[in-house]
This record gives sequence, structure tokens and C-alpha cells, in this order.
Amino acid sequence: MSGAAMAMAEPMDETVPLPMDEPAPTAAAWYLIFVLTLAYTVSFVDRQVLNLLIGPLKADFGISDTQLSLLQGLAFTLAYILLSPVFGRMADTGSRKTILLGGIGLWSLGTSLCGLARNYWQLFFARAAVGGAEASLTPAAWSIIADSFPTRMIPRAFSIFLMGPYIGGGLALIFGGLLLEAAEGWDLSAVPYLGTLQPWQVVFLVAGLPGFLIMLMMLRIREPVRKLAAKDTAERMPFSQVWRTFVEHRDFYGNFYAGMASLVIVLYAFPAWMPAMLMRRFGASPAEVGVEYGVAVLITGSVGVLAGPVIAGRLQRAGRIDALMRVPFFAALALIPISLALAFAPSYGFAMVVATLASFAYSLPQALASSGLQMATPNRMRGISSSVYVFVASVMGLGAAPTIVALLTDHVFADERSVGLSLSVTCAGAAAVSAFFVGRALKGYRRILAKGY
Repeated sequence: MSGAAMAMAEPMDETVPLPMDEPAPTAAAWYLIFVLTLAYTVSFVDRQVLNLLIGPLKADFGISDTQLSLLQGLAFTLAYILLSPVFGRMADTGSRKTILLGGIGLWSLGTSLCGLARNYWQLFFARAAVGGAEASLTPAAWSIIADSFPTRMIPRAFSIFLMGPYIGGGLALIFGGLLLEAAEGWDLSAVPYLGTLQPWQVVFLVAGLPGFLIMLMMLRIREPVRKLAAKDTAERMPFSQVWRTFVEHRDFYGNFYAGMASLVIVLYAFPAWMPAMLMRRFGASPAEVGVEYGVAVLITGSVGVLAGPVIAGRLQRAGRIDALMRVPFFAALALIPISLALAFAPSYGFAMVVATLASFAYSLPQALASSGLQMATPNRMRGISSSVYVFVASVMGLGAAPTIVALLTDHVFADERSVGLSLSVTCAGAAAVSAFFVGRALKGYRRILAKGY
């Protein structure tokens, strides 16, 4: 990212050195990114391991795809979106380290409780506990990262942190599938409390354990000093000022939130239903899909999120100061034909290629969108702006995406083998909507960069 572009992004921040004068990140900052990336990875293992357990859950609870989608979406999302603004405000005014410690511990406990569920509603409420606790991560992590790294390094730091969903989603599929297959052959009858558990319950119990180790690692991080602009010296920004900022720059914020929320539909719909599509249509086993699709998501998702800042940097050096928003726009456009191709997949291999391309395309803009939002927003409202992003993205991505696909499968096509067609239609439409709104956000973003805070 060029020094000139960063200078335009925060020209009013007189208390922070110009990008060219900023020191290199400290070892403590890199340790922070390492631990936060692990936490983000584990959070996605905890939320997405359910996607590979669709078959056993349908068999044990006798439920439909739509009811399953509520476990994937509504159960998690309802608590997530209700608590996101709370955690966002806490991140702007309190200790972000404390928020992260509490959140990691609670969502790990919630994941383990999913493994103890004896009926649909117990699992539903355990999933809600996981969602509510995971709402703490994004606002606290985004804010603490922005204050721990020099301005020129923020996109790179975010690109590392945002590898978490793709590593976590991949590991959830890989180890979830292998563990499910292995647990089916275990005899736990002599083990107290565990002897009556089904294999899918064992998977949930194991998935919840790593978070407690990450809590211990989190104890070593330090709360960084907040970078405040010269006119941003108050301990907190009044809600009236936060609202005025959103209204004044609604041409950016409104279109940004709508565009990225639509793109997140693709990000969540593919991992939620691609395993089911491969198993139902092509007869693949959970272990086979878990390993092969999991590796594809892990590699292409990580490469995509790391490649985003590199591509944006080249665009900025070519004079595109809006590169952090321009790359998401083109990624959304690319996802339209990629998603449509899934409807015509003639073989397992072709479907895997489509899924791999989609994983790269929807991961490419994630770090850039996060960085652009932070750079376009005053420090003392970064937590709330992030939580609004989490809110709208969660409603559309976590909440709506799995259910839209399931409703099409259950009530439009009325055949569970048509889940690939449902997935294709949903993602192509969402990508088109995303391209429309992100394209409209470009002008507002350029205006903020020119004006600065």
C-alpha cells in the first residue's frame, strides 16, 4: 500500500506519524496477530463443523433441510447480531483483551455443550450460545489490530487475521470428517458420561477444546495504546456524533454494508451446502468430502485473502486510491459466472473445481473490505462500525444464506438432490447484488479518502 494513499486515508491524524515515518511492527504485535488468527480459526471450526454433520443430525432428530439450516443460521445468528453492537461499543470504550478472553472461553464451552445435546432444541440453544460469544471477536480484534500496527501494515495484518475463516473452515471439514468416521468405530460404553454419545456428539466435544488453550495464550498479549486523531481526544465518541458520521457518509457506509453483506451470502452458502451437494449428487462419503473440499477451502481461501492486499497494492501504485473497494467489486462480478457454473456440474471433479474457484474469489476481498472500513472510520467509532458490519453481514450471510438455499431445495425444487442448483441460484444472485452496491460505494469511499478524518 503506497504512502500517498495512506496519507490520504488519515490526513487529520496528527498524533500518529506519517506512514513513511512509522516504526516496524513489534514482536508483540506479530504475537497478537498469531493468537488472534488462531482464535478466529477455532471460531470457524466451532461454527462450521456442523456442516459436515448434516446426515447424522437428520437421521437422529428426523428433521428437514430447512430445520437444519436454522441450526446453521438462525440459532447462531440471532444471538450473534443481538450482541454484536454491545461488544462493538465495549470495544470502543473498554479493554479489548478482556472482551476477547471472555468471548473465547464462552464460545468454546458452548461448542462442547452442542455435543451434549439430546434433542433439536437443546442443540439450537447451544448453537445460540456459541453465536453470542463469537460476536465478541470481530469488533475487539479489528480495533486492537488497527492500534497495534503502523498504518501501512494494517491491510497485511488483516489479511493474516482473515485467513482464520478459511483455515478454520478447512480444518472443520478435514478433521470433522475424519473424526466422525473414526468415532463411528469407537466403543466408549465403558467411559463414564461418554458411553451413550453418538459420533457427531464426540465431534462437537473435541471441537470445543482448543479454545481453552488459546485463552491461556491470550493472557500474554498487551492492550495497545489507542491511536487518536488530534480532534478525537475524548474517551468516547457520543452516539450523536457516530450517527452524524454515518449519515454524512451514507453514500459509502450504506452501499458498503449492503454490498459486502450480499457477498457474505456466497461466503457462507458455499461451505454450508457444498458438502451436502457433493454427497447427495455424487455419492461421496463425509470423510472424502471433508478431506478434499476441506483442503481446497483451506488452501484457496488462505491464498485468496493473502493475495488481496498484493493486488490492491499494485492497483494503488497504478493510481487507484480506491483499490481496497475496487477489488471487492471485481471479485463480486467474477462470482456470478462461477456460481452459475455449479448448476451445470457434470461430475464430482468439475464441482470441486467450481467450489475451489469460488473459495478464492469470495476470500480475495475480505481483508481489503475490513481494512478499508477501519481506515475510513474515526478511531473511537471503529468498534461500532465493525459491529454494524458484523450485524448486516450476519443477518444476510450467517442467518439468511443457509436458509435461502434450504428453502429453494425443500419448497421450490422439492428434491434434496437439487441442493446444488439451489446453491448456484442463491450465490449468483447474491454476487450480482453485491457488485451493484460495492460499485456504488466506490465514489463515497474516494470522497472520504480525499476529506480524511
